[in-house]
Amino acid sequence: MSHTDTLRSSLGFQVARSIDLIRKIEKGFSFAALSNFVSTTGMSLPYTAAVLGIPERTLARRKKENRLSREESERLLRISRLFEDTLRLFEGDRDAAVNWLRTPKKALRNQSPLQFARTEIGAREVENLIGRLEHGVFS
Repeated sequence: MSHTDTLRSSLGFQVARSIDLIRKIEKGFSFAALSNFVSTTGMSLPYTAAVLGIPERTLARRKKENRLSREESERLLRISRLFEDTLRLFEGDRDAAVNWLRTPKKALRNQSPLQFARTEIGAREVENLIGRLEHGVFS
């Protein structure tokens, strides 16, 4: 599955080229992208907003404006890719994937993958962990 498929399934839109995705991020994703992600994962909106670092009042404003900021869009893209990678690891079992993402891991300093992925470097570590698990290297 390519990242184009990833974006279509978890965020509700599709882009053919990286340059188009960059433009979308710079403009800010529509609030619908967040809603689609919440619907796809089954995680609650308040939980997802907390993972993204969006306070409740800001979330209400984003919903009214129908637009996320560039930074929020980048963070949403980051966790959507992790969700898709985890979904592949669990062979399409959404509940198992979400449970794994929300459960603390020793390899991530006893933080959940979603907590650890608050930064791009942390997200890369989660991706590396997923890769090791896919290849049978237990961490």
